[in-house]
Amino acid sequence: MKVYWTNTAQRHLNAIHAYIAQNSPQYANRIVDRLTGRSQQIGSHPLSGRIVPEYEMSQIREVIEGTYRIIYYSKPDQIDVLAVIHGAMNIFQDKDKT
Repeated sequence: MKVYWTNTAQRHLNAIHAYIAQNSPQYANRIVDRLTGRSQQIGSHPLSGRIVPEYEMSQIREVIEGTYRIIYYSKPDQIDVLAVIHGAMNIFQDKDKT
């Protein structure tokens, strides 16, 4: 099944890369490669991820890669990667609050 990365998920990948690259551009590339590489698993086995506990909807699932959660929406004809967030981050966290 085809896997599409939403603009939001792509921005998350870019931010992850930029943050890690401050200390190690090579490691940043490896992490992003590992994260995007999970597309193959998701595309081949859309139900392999667990249901995201915050949503409790069977179509919204996640796979874990290292310390990151790759959250995706499984449709009948495609998979949309919605977000890539650090595992310690609250999915509903308001970015404007500190």
